Amino acid sequence: MTKRYSKVTALDDLTLEVPEGVCGLVGANGAGKSTLIKLMLGLLRPTEGSAHVLGLDIRTEGERIRQRVGYMPEHDCLPADVSASEFVMHMALMSGLPTGAARERTADTLRHVGLYEERYRAIGGYSTGMKQRVKLAQALVHDPQLVFLDEPTNGLDPVGRDEMLDLIHRIYTKFGISVLVTSHLLGELERTSDHIIVIDGGRLMKSQSTGDLTTATQTLIVEVMDPSGKISEASAAAAMHLETSGVHARRVGDLLYVPADDETTYDMIRDAIATSGLGLVRLQRDRHRIAELFDGTTASPADGRSENVNA
Repeated sequence: MTKRYSKVTALDDLTLEVPEGVCGLVGANGAGKSTLIKLMLGLLRPTEGSAHVLGLDIRTEGERIRQRVGYMPEHDCLPADVSASEFVMHMALMSGLPTGAARERTADTLRHVGLYEERYRAIGGYSTGMKQRVKLAQALVHDPQLVFLDEPTNGLDPVGRDEMLDLIHRIYTKFGISVLVTSHLLGELERTSDHIIVIDGGRLMKSQSTGDLTTATQTLIVEVMDPSGKISEASAAAAMHLETSGVHARRVGDLLYVPADDETTYDMIRDAIATSGLGLVRLQRDRHRIAELFDGTTASPADGRSENVNA
């Protein structure tokens, strides 16, 4: 499928299949993620090619697709002067649910996203996290088979982000609704997605299971602390003890990265740390990260997270 805007090609001969489950859609700004979602919703027509969503043709059956698919947009589009209950029920009615079913589904969905106690407050008084939950609720209220979530953790603090990721995970595991979720925070997609699709410049770069993309490397991560609970000083001391024992350790922040030549490396690390009087907090294999797919973007070994793909 190809989509052009005047002289700009948003999608360039893109061919892909989105599997059931939770699928992460990755790409830098301008990669074509939002265009792809709008095409799959039948809101845009492709310049060339075709696509089917749940067996429905995006060119001719857009309305039927939108009846069976939920959509959580990235931008803030909520009316400030109505309550979450009013807005979500309105969206349920717009999706074709009768009044009684819409009222019942609205209450159940707002309870699921954690807004039941606040459902009668005007949305204008909500925090960013609460607004994101309203957007998620309206995408789920008509019991879709599939939901598109565009940057669902935007603007959230770490606690709110974790709660949103847990909600996304439950959408499929508890309700059996497949999810296509976009995010520029690659660590989030590694945590929540079963499958990852990477597009770059409107072209397919990679489509693979998350497990295959994040396979273990031949490097061990070592984290230690001294008896007083200090980590930074302990890391430097541990690096010296490991070098003395014949184990080369690369120190990055408070973590040590050690090449795992064979299984004996584990024993050498354990013995060196034990004789140093330090405590071993963590010893595990490092894993590949999605960020490694992007030129000029690397995973941050200091905290185990992937960097933002946005420039």
